Amino acid sequence: MSCSRRQFMAGMSAGALIMMTGPTRSLASSLAHTQTIDGVRYGMLHDEQACIGCTACMDACREVNQVPEGVSRLEIIRSGPVGEYPDAEYHFFRKSCQHCENAPCVHVCPTGASHIRMEDGIVDVDADLCVGCMYCLAACPYQVRFINPVTRVADKCDFCRKTNLAAGKEPACVESCPTKALVFGNLDDPDNPLSQRLVKETTYRYKQALGTSPKMYRVPKGEIKS
Repeated sequence: MSCSRRQFMAGMSAGALIMMTGPTRSLASSLAHTQTIDGVRYGMLHDEQACIGCTACMDACREVNQVPEGVSRLEIIRSGPVGEYPDAEYHFFRKSCQHCENAPCVHVCPTGASHIRMEDGIVDVDADLCVGCMYCLAACPYQVRFINPVTRVADKCDFCRKTNLAAGKEPACVESCPTKALVFGNLDDPDNPLSQRLVKETTYRYKQALGTSPKMYRVPKGEIKS
């Protein structure tokens, strides 16, 4: 199904009223439990203990995916210092799409542009269907989406689906990390390095209390973010 920008704007007011009703919210909730993955289920681990905040991942992401200046699919946020000299240290937090299994951005999208790919679980955006309404930007509790100033549609991390993954490589951020703080793989493969680390190490998922079921795991350094 396709929807032009003009058609969408003409029906936006009615759509907004429908989205505010109880039945629609219930439908969105039920959809979250009926969407299944028919293939691999990609996820990622960010080891906050190993991350040194060099931002090589950010640079690689921008170059490989041709992300315009002024916006970013990936940010490394520095906090601190924690402690006192000479033992003071900084903490580094990865801000990017969490590729949620119960993705609010998908539920609010009126055209189906935001969707979860059945073959690999990647939360993706169909640029041909996106009308730039920004509903998904407002719905994302991680605030990682943006309107691409060149394409004028919603954009975000897609695990380098169209670039590195398509070429049989790992995401650019993973390949460029000098300390191997990022691990990417199939969460459903017990022999995968990602799955093995999740079994052995203490990890957390940011804002998982919201019920989004993010597929971005983190090895904590210091206090765990809730």
